[in-house]
Amino acid sequence: MTHPDDLLVAIAAMVESRHSSQMSLTVVVPGAVITGRLAPEALWKERVAEVLRDSDHLGRFATAFTPSHGDKEPTHLHFHVARILQGSFGIPDSGGMYRVALEDVSAWTIGDIGYSDQ
Repeated sequence: MTHPDDLLVAIAAMVESRHSSQMSLTVVVPGAVITGRLAPEALWKERVAEVLRDSDHLGRFATAFTPSHGDKEPTHLHFHVARILQGSFGIPDSGGMYRVALEDVSAWTIGDIGYSDQ
C-alpha cells in the first residue's frame, strides 16, 4: 500500500492514546502474516529495551529504544505476544515483538488468528 488504510491508522491511534493495549490484530505484509496484540509504541519500546538491557552482548542497544512521546499520527503497528504464521506453525511459539510499517500492510483483520499442528 502506498497510503495506509485510514481505518487501520485510526485503530493504531486509539492504541497509542492508550484506549486499548489489548487489541488483537492480524496483518498481511510482504512475506509474512503476523498475528498478535497491539501495544502503544512507548510501551513496546520499553519492553524491548528491558530485554536488551538484560543481555550481556546487546545491552548497549537498549538506549536506541528510548520512548518518544508526541501527538503525531502513527506510522507503525507495534505487536507484542505476536507470531509469524508459517503454514500450521506460529513462530516463535511464545510470541515476539514486531514493528510493522502501516504502509506495508496489504490486508488485515481484527483478532489473533489461531493455528494448529493438526
